[in-house]
Amino acid sequence: MTTSATSWHATYSIVARDDETGQMGVAVQTHQLGVGRIVSWMLPGVGAIATQSFVNISYGPIGIAMLHEGINAEAVIQGLVATDALASRRQIGVVDTRGNAAAYTGENCIREAGHYIGRGYSVQANMMTRNTVIDAMRDAYESSTDSLPMRMIAALQAAQIEDGDIRGMQSASLKIVSGNVTHNIWESAYDLRVDEHEQPVIELTRLVRIRQAQLIDQEGHALLDIEPREALAKWKQARELAPDQEELAFWQGVTLANNKIVPQSISIAGRIIAQALDDHPRRDHWLDLIQRLEDCGIIEREGTAAELLAAITAES
Repeated sequence: MTTSATSWHATYSIVARDDETGQMGVAVQTHQLGVGRIVSWMLPGVGAIATQSFVNISYGPIGIAMLHEGINAEAVIQGLVATDALASRRQIGVVDTRGNAAAYTGENCIREAGHYIGRGYSVQANMMTRNTVIDAMRDAYESSTDSLPMRMIAALQAAQIEDGDIRGMQSASLKIVSGNVTHNIWESAYDLRVDEHEQPVIELTRLVRIRQAQLIDQEGHALLDIEPREALAKWKQARELAPDQEELAFWQGVTLANNKIVPQSISIAGRIIAQALDDHPRRDHWLDLIQRLEDCGIIEREGTAAELLAAITAES
């Protein structure tokens, strides 16, 4: 492997697999622009890789191909570094679908540098301000009982509490894929990037919260025809998790009005939308969109838009 594929990304990251869901992913922060496009590599039903510290970008796609062939995480790393003249400056973390994790820190990575391999995960860091970062990431991840994305976020937050990268902060990302092979290899549960920000981990945490709300909202939509009351509960949970996301509430209301699955669908829909758009600077534009949805057939029954608008007005 030559230096032509090298990018200088000193950083801290975690690769992890969730035992319950089988999901796998990478979360990372660095003082460089757009870390997500360089460090994180994964494929549903195959595995996840973080390649960093004078990054040999080819470690990502080649490592994923090796995992796809059934080579275990430790053997993948051994194969990657064996032919790399600059292996002593590389750092890599790997996890496969069986939960096998492995990591490597070259002896010439800029201190403070190191890694820790736990059950189904590894944390790795280089160019850290202090040598306490790795232990802090480990402790935060292992002590959390939250969902996989929030446990990974906890690890990043813990690293930053220890002052993280000696240069500071600039970008962060979190990507998670299914532990099962999917028909579409580009599918991901989370694919969030903060490419440039004064507080990238804080901003990434906000985006994870919004994405969690989206996923819960989608569960509600899927349940609407079979368990409408449970669907409404899911929708409420999503709105409470991301109260600033009027988009969620708007489409919940439109869907409810359009389907009329539950008693008083129109009035419930009006209340949901009215609360979301209260004092919103583009409220009139959102309301205009309702009639446009009927005009183009997305709202199917003639007159529903007028009924919904009247219900919104009554709740305002």
